[in-house]
Amino acid sequence: MRGPLRLGVNIDHVATIRNARGGLHPDPLRAAKLAESAGADGITAHLREDRRHISDDDIMRLTNELAVPLNLEMAPTDEMLDIALRHKPHAACIVPEKRKEVTTEGGLDVVAGYPHLEPYVRALGEAGSLVSLFIDPDREQVCAAAQIGVPVIEIHTGAFCDSHQFERERELQRIVDAAALADELGLECHAGHGLTFDTVTPVAKISSIVELNIGHFLIGEAIFGGLESSIKRIRVLMDQARSELEGARSA
Repeated sequence: MRGPLRLGVNIDHVATIRNARGGLHPDPLRAAKLAESAGADGITAHLREDRRHISDDDIMRLTNELAVPLNLEMAPTDEMLDIALRHKPHAACIVPEKRKEVTTEGGLDVVAGYPHLEPYVRALGEAGSLVSLFIDPDREQVCAAAQIGVPVIEIHTGAFCDSHQFERERELQRIVDAAALADELGLECHAGHGLTFDTVTPVAKISSIVELNIGHFLIGEAIFGGLESSIKRIRVLMDQARSELEGARSA
């Protein structure tokens, strides 16, 4: 039997608010520690090439002061590899990055990018980080990720979360199928991007997914009800979904 579904909280957009007018407030490290106390199993932070939110200093402080694991999201560039090798985060998730995008627009093309990605995967793994690739729920991409040697994939759930109701079942099935294939291939499967109170339950009920990473929505909800409250509510929804799944299995 798998353990409880883990929750990783992405604190990037606390830094976005801080950077809107400079200074030190609000502090992403403070948000990360509050997320710890509210039930997060890990913290995710994306150090982008343009440093639009998380900074190098944020990564240093998170690495040194967190009690829960840090998952560093990073583009496959020499600069980001050097930073990851210096700080040695618990986990490193390689993500696609376009300078002009507002947020990550989709998953990596591991099939086409295999020769470029493989040295980064190898170097991060040799340094002791748990390496994952952020990919769309696509069979070819899952197989390529397994071939490249990562122990973990993270499935991009954005298309599911953004879909209209009549498309949602199809997009959910893509995630179900990709997660099942990952499990068959011996990959640990995570998922994230765009998940909300309304969309988290169906994804949390996919038994082969062991971790969800959620950020922007939780930071946005914190404006209205507080960060601790938003994290606790998503945690309850995740736990309820898993409890219903286990109940259905044992019935």
